[in-house]
Amino acid sequence: MVMVKLRSPLRELVGGRSELDVDGGTVGEVLHSLERDHPRLAGWIVDERGCVRPHVNLFLNGERVPLDAPVESKDRIHVLPAISGGAVGVAERTRPKLQPIDPEAAEEAELLVGTRKGLFVLRGPKGGPMQQTVRKFSGLAVEYAIRDPRSGMYYASVTHGQYGPRVYFTDDPIGEWEQTSGPAFPDDAGSAVERIWVITPGDEADVLWAGVAPAALFKSEDGGRTWELNRGLWDDPSRPSWNPGAGGLCLHSICPWPGEPAVLAVGISAAGVWLSEDGGRSWRRGNKGLVARYLPEEAREGAVDLCVHNIHRAPLEPRTLYMQFHGGVYRSDDAGESWNDIGSQGGLPSDFGFPLVADPNDADRAFVIPLNGDFDRVTPEGKVRVFETTDRGETWFPLDSGLPQDAYLTVLRQAFGHDGGDPLGLYFGAESGEVFGSADGGSTWTTVTEHLAPVLSVRCSR
Repeated sequence: MVMVKLRSPLRELVGGRSELDVDGGTVGEVLHSLERDHPRLAGWIVDERGCVRPHVNLFLNGERVPLDAPVESKDRIHVLPAISGGAVGVAERTRPKLQPIDPEAAEEAELLVGTRKGLFVLRGPKGGPMQQTVRKFSGLAVEYAIRDPRSGMYYASVTHGQYGPRVYFTDDPIGEWEQTSGPAFPDDAGSAVERIWVITPGDEADVLWAGVAPAALFKSEDGGRTWELNRGLWDDPSRPSWNPGAGGLCLHSICPWPGEPAVLAVGISAAGVWLSEDGGRSWRRGNKGLVARYLPEEAREGAVDLCVHNIHRAPLEPRTLYMQFHGGVYRSDDAGESWNDIGSQGGLPSDFGFPLVADPNDADRAFVIPLNGDFDRVTPEGKVRVFETTDRGETWFPLDSGLPQDAYLTVLRQAFGHDGGDPLGLYFGAESGEVFGSADGGSTWTTVTEHLAPVLSVRCSR
């Protein structure tokens, strides 16, 4: 027997034990046996490819070793996080258990704010200011968090610096969160999940979709507890030619069609728009009309390395989709087959950016937060402004009452959300740690909270 010594958070996955006796002839065999006996540990130390995670160190009797290092009885294996990986704290209960908010409660809002240093749950009046109710996953990057309005369950994509990304779920964001199984690539995929960008409720009961890097789509049919890779998109013959954007090769936008569970549109940076009408068994591109201004003019015709930044479907008119592109704002009137430029004219100070909201109650209305181009990526002229269109992008108007006009902020892809109400509540967060909210569709804004960690995502779970 070999003794394996674990530190937090790994010990919490094996019943709180820090030392375990395990059989095996090599370090890899010992870890495989450990995962077999403690399934929650699967994927934390060794990824889907069978490789030790980049920010994990294995020591045998005090010396760093690979997986194939032989072991003998009474040897000691230490599993340690590398310093480069960052914090390894786990979520802890910090306040008395509270009940989730009633989704029907008038003028009461709950925000899920994912940051580079944990998930902040904010509660207060619609539009703010709000109080921090709890912080979960302290020290870890929470890429995305949502509440599924169908089931009332909460989901969070959490990236451990050393041990990789996981999805967690709970019925009470103040209480304990449970780790799900996956998303993780099957053995034959030859890849490992690097980041979980988005979790999207599907049209069918208990169906959830997740978009990850490297660009892949996963589906859950049991409320997020287990996940399966969509092979149709993963095995597309063109995949070897896909190129990553600055944020990596990521699938960050998933647009189901209300009432049509077989119809999907997804956005990939930088591999463009992909459409399916058979539940993801087969896919085709939907890139007509997109112009990659970052490519030489002679290379733009027929280009497929298209850096889509964000896509949202208009629920009341599902053939309408809005897109923020890497230099361009677009609208599709034919479910993503082709795209119309609605950003280069009409009043935007810049058509570069990441955040985007489509009004769920009005297919003609959408919002963007422009940033200077990829050379700068801050609010133009130091003015924080949300721009609104009520005519499908023909014209855009600034909404800035209550927002700082002397601040150079960066607002990331998932850091702009809405509450689905009428009037529409809007919320966005900045890398500088502020969160802003509006209870009247953007006409006036309030600083909901400030001095958080850099904000990665903002979603309202009203």
